[in-house]
Amino acid sequence: MLIRATNPSLSTSITPLHLDVTDEASIAAAASFVGEHFGCLDVLINNAAVGGLTGGSLKERMESTLATNVTGPALVSSAFRPLLLKSPSPRSLFISSGAGIASRASAMKAHRLPGGEPYCVSKAALNMLVVQEHLAYGDQGLKVFAVSPGFVISNLRGEDEDARNGWGKAEPGEASGLFNLEIVRGTWDEHAGKFISKDRGVQEW
Repeated sequence: MLIRATNPSLSTSITPLHLDVTDEASIAAAASFVGEHFGCLDVLINNAAVGGLTGGSLKERMESTLATNVTGPALVSSAFRPLLLKSPSPRSLFISSGAGIASRASAMKAHRLPGGEPYCVSKAALNMLVVQEHLAYGDQGLKVFAVSPGFVISNLRGEDEDARNGWGKAEPGEASGLFNLEIVRGTWDEHAGKFISKDRGVQEW
């Protein structure tokens, strides 16, 4: 977890902070640190995820993937929400994926991944978590988004070079970072509570 202080009374800096989304004590300690040192939080980005494509039985992969991709973000959001609600313009971003879209047969076919049941299910569940947070806290000023950052170079698919590069189809993460920055700066505020794709805009899921 990275904390950037931009309060005029503080020096602008980046503070690395350990946070394990599968460990409630780690989450609580991180939230306590932010509260003690910064007083509030303007933006929370839930970005932790595992692919769940390999590494055990289907049961084991489902449990570990849901723990990291769904339960973890739910717990992190719950722990940091009081700090977000102290901000004059809070935003909560959940990094999702087109793999979690299941509203149309074409989308389902396009996102069929070999061994991808845990990942696809987890992202669909994450999208519902966004809706629930939006409905519960949107009227308190919290703007919540499910964000599909695009197909980027990542270890999520595996650590060999072909998997990392998406078999030649993935792009560097800078464009995704800039897209997230658009959301943080308010460009997409009218679409709070929705699924927003870097490549396709607002999508039904």
